[in-house]
Amino acid sequence: MTRVHVVGTGLVGTSLGLALSRLGDDVTLEDISPTHAALARDLGAGQLPDGPVEPDLVVIATPPDVTALCVGEALRRWPTAAVTDVASVKGVVLDELRASGADLSRYCGSHPMAGRERSGAVSGRHDLFDGRAWVLTPTEETDPAVEGLVARVARSAGAAVSTLRPEGHDAAVAAVSHVPQLAASLVAARLEELDDAAVSLAGQGLRDVTRIAASDPLLWTQILAGNAPAVRSVLAELVGDLTVVLGALDELASSTDAPGARGTLARAIAAGNAGHARIPGKHGAAPTAYTTVRVIVPDEPGQLGRLFADIGTIGTNIEEFHLDHGLGQPFGLAEVDVVPGAAAGLAAALEDHGWRLHG
Repeated sequence: MTRVHVVGTGLVGTSLGLALSRLGDDVTLEDISPTHAALARDLGAGQLPDGPVEPDLVVIATPPDVTALCVGEALRRWPTAAVTDVASVKGVVLDELRASGADLSRYCGSHPMAGRERSGAVSGRHDLFDGRAWVLTPTEETDPAVEGLVARVARSAGAAVSTLRPEGHDAAVAAVSHVPQLAASLVAARLEELDDAAVSLAGQGLRDVTRIAASDPLLWTQILAGNAPAVRSVLAELVGDLTVVLGALDELASSTDAPGARGTLARAIAAGNAGHARIPGKHGAAPTAYTTVRVIVPDEPGQLGRLFADIGTIGTNIEEFHLDHGLGQPFGLAEVDVVPGAAAGLAAALEDHGWRLHG
């Protein structure tokens, strides 16, 4: 049994407490807000200490702009404990700790690549980290035993552990997390001034692109500010690509011929295909091309539950799922992604269960 003290009972801290408590670990909780800590306790994420605690590991799950301060305080309060944090940026935290003279032998930064658009303890989930990447960012000062403990706890929570240098981590998340957040927010912002008739035409593609645009502005301001150099580098490359595309569109707008412009657009889309194909599959496995079975679902209570129940009875595993409501129609279109070999059998079995398929 590992004794884990979680400082910060928002989404990630509460979710970690829930995951570890289910395994029987001794989890204690702390938050600057007693109400937040009490809520996390009531949800089953751990206990509020009634006296001094002696943790094996302290997990700092506070906002990024106070992470370094909290890590330094934890290293002083518990002089024998290992300390990690779960902030989305690592370089700025490490720089502040070094400047303060903190004991870095007991510190191993980490970052679970898991989250939700909603924040707070009430959004916590015990399975938040299942199959998700959890990056460890040890330094040359980090004691290997400390790194090993952080890795064991992350794996216990269900995560797939990997290791990067802090600077490598920040460059990577700028490309795979921080710039995608900015892109989603900027695309969604175009909708604010559209009239209702235009917005009503939104389909699943727009929902997919803008899903993370509902994220917390305060949190993301802290993340982007903390990783500004790496984010700027990736964003500058994106601006360059957009400039090339914009030039091609200018040519097409002024001339229907515009030699080469269509090739520019095609290359941009093809480059996106190539990049998308590199995104890991479920649980970090190699990328997998799934086959989509499209099912028409009546817009009535219980119908979606019936669909899931029937798929379970058929015995097919759902890899991805999307539901797109028809504009002004009394039905939705469920897109059920499965491994290619299961698609034909699932389609036939669903029809036998009385479902109408599309396409």
